[in-house]
Amino acid sequence: MTTELGRLIARRIALTGPISIAGFMAEALGHPRLGYYRRVLPLGASGDFTTAPEISQMFGELLGAWLADRWLVLGSPAPVRLVELGPGRGALMADALRATRGVPGFHAALDLHLVETNAPLRDAQRAALLGFTPSWHERFDDVPAGPLLLVANEFFDALPVRQFHRTAEGWRERMVGLAPDGTLRLALAPGLTPFAAALPEAAAGAEAELCEAGRALAAALGARLGRDGGWALIVDYGHDQSGLGSSLQAVRGHRGAGILDRPGETDLSTHVDFAALAAAATTAARVRAFGPVGQGDFLRRLGIAARTQSLKRQASPEQAHAIDAALARLIAPDQMGTLFRVLALGDDRSAQPAGFSDTPSDTT
Repeated sequence: MTTELGRLIARRIALTGPISIAGFMAEALGHPRLGYYRRVLPLGASGDFTTAPEISQMFGELLGAWLADRWLVLGSPAPVRLVELGPGRGALMADALRATRGVPGFHAALDLHLVETNAPLRDAQRAALLGFTPSWHERFDDVPAGPLLLVANEFFDALPVRQFHRTAEGWRERMVGLAPDGTLRLALAPGLTPFAAALPEAAAGAEAELCEAGRALAAALGARLGRDGGWALIVDYGHDQSGLGSSLQAVRGHRGAGILDRPGETDLSTHVDFAALAAAATTAARVRAFGPVGQGDFLRRLGIAARTQSLKRQASPEQAHAIDAALARLIAPDQMGTLFRVLALGDDRSAQPAGFSDTPSDTT
């Protein structure tokens, strides 16, 4: 059983030939009318996944405090563009803004921008951010120039990737084609890929992924930070170093699914290559990458334990238990604490920002 979008993709392939995994992901997630991130509400128990801001207010509160600190480091510019990529229901930003109300001058300086393509989620964000007047954009490039404070939580993992398989002859790209019965299927391109120079040396049988969209966005972000000044915080699941392997996964209704199953109704994501993002961003002058570090270490260094105790002092026993459970989910190594990584991008002359070391570092 397929979907309307699946039939459209199959028709395209029948007319023009197989498409890359990246091309398939771009359609499945971002088709203007039928794409997954255009038409569904993917978050929460009724959706396909739950993000850290949905688990606990502490996540957004601590990230808000981090951003406010970076604003002070910048010299308190006004206005400053506060940007979130993929804001979900608006929980992270709402918690961040509530936690920073007491920072003198911060809210008055903010010009809030949300990069979101999903119309129902924009409505949810509007409701969550009552009292603020965000501007919405389809792309980061549409955010006006000026000093920048940006956060991207679980955004880069949904950007399209190309996949490759190492044969005895060399790297070949994995494509989406048609089976004899007209259904979608995976197959290798017949020739060697022109992307081979960007892939590591490997033995036959190895797999690799390349996220051109992620690298391009990181480069644009780095160029913006280098030109206008500012800081960016990227939180996602992934790995610190580029390497071999295939991580593309599909989820529907909180359960694993086939990556070609029901396009437009199934979430697709990959592990983020943080080394590639850092390298792309820091080609810009005056931009440095800090981290990545584990989410658990990052939140501990920002004081999540103290915030937990503060919340529990006014909580019922049932609420205190829920707070402890949320804390464990955010920082425990066997939950989100290690797999999720945190990368900061900012001024290469600044000291290491909070959260990236147990001890302060000298300005470099």
